Amino acid sequence: MKNDFCMPEGIENCVSPSVMIDAERVDSNIQQMLSTVKGDASRLRPHVKTHKMAEVIRMQVNAGIKKFKAATISEASMIALNGGEDILLAYQPIGPNIILLAELIQNHPSVKFATIVDHEDAVNQLSSSMQNARLNLRVRIDVDCGMHRTGIPFGKSLNALRALIEQKEGLEYEGLHVYDGHLHQPDTETRRHETENVIRQVETYDNEHSAGVVVGGGSPTFQFWAENTSWECSPGTTLFWDMGYCTAFPELPYEIAVALLTRVISKPGKDLFCVDCGYKAIASEMPLENRLAVLGLDNVKIVSHSEEHMVLESPEANQLRIGQPLLTLPRHICPTMALHEKAAIIRSGEVSSERWSVTARNRLGI
Repeated sequence: MKNDFCMPEGIENCVSPSVMIDAERVDSNIQQMLSTVKGDASRLRPHVKTHKMAEVIRMQVNAGIKKFKAATISEASMIALNGGEDILLAYQPIGPNIILLAELIQNHPSVKFATIVDHEDAVNQLSSSMQNARLNLRVRIDVDCGMHRTGIPFGKSLNALRALIEQKEGLEYEGLHVYDGHLHQPDTETRRHETENVIRQVETYDNEHSAGVVVGGGSPTFQFWAENTSWECSPGTTLFWDMGYCTAFPELPYEIAVALLTRVISKPGKDLFCVDCGYKAIASEMPLENRLAVLGLDNVKIVSHSEEHMVLESPEANQLRIGQPLLTLPRHICPTMALHEKAAIIRSGEVSSERWSVTARNRLGI
């Protein structure tokens, strides 16, 4: 675990609030992901939802990673335009998104596409649309392995859904999508044990029914899927890491690669200071006290958070000057990235002239 993100040189010309990405740390995290699967890039299917960036896709493609997972049509389009060869839309498409998916497939005939399903209505709608478009779409069943957000558990209902897929024109059963996002136990051995329980369920199904291609796991369980199976693994936050995962899983070897630049805009009272880091700049779904860490300041308490302001309390507040830049580490980087259009890029400890776009933050078809 590394959270030693430092204030880069050249920060004075960067507007705030803004995202700062250390490109070398991103590359290091990509290499660590590859190391976890012993260099076999074919086993990696990283999720792109954390970064939503074309440049990060290209970095992974250059490292040999060609398979990706997306949550939105916009993300899938970004992957197809930047060298990805095999894309899994890990979000059951419904309504107009089915039409947009068909158009995306038609626009990129050399790219392989698949999606996930967990309900017969979605299967029927996808089959009808793919037939109308004269396409054949690979489909994976979304397995509910304990998160109870989406998916279908192993059993008769899943078997019936697979049978329906296999008889539908325009669709081809490919395998399973098994996301264990409920496994966040801080104790490594407990998390390993729970992950292996999920893996055994998949193995049982595979022995009885031949599962096909399986993609499993998330960032906290990635290493266990890599060690215990030969299936695809789908980490995501590992690319950027964040304060939440860094704190919860200190044994994992990823580096925090993204910080949020903010500045002191007011000092409204004793031990208080206000920064330009409102909840339009940083994810606010976490409890108030957990939304960020301020680098270089100890004993900081978040007092209030509104659209364009964050008020903090610290015994060191009197040492801060108006306009002083501060680097903060968001607790949850994924939704924070979606709030920004571009990011400043750090190389060799200095802010470069590069600016990377958060390419897929806007949804298609609206």
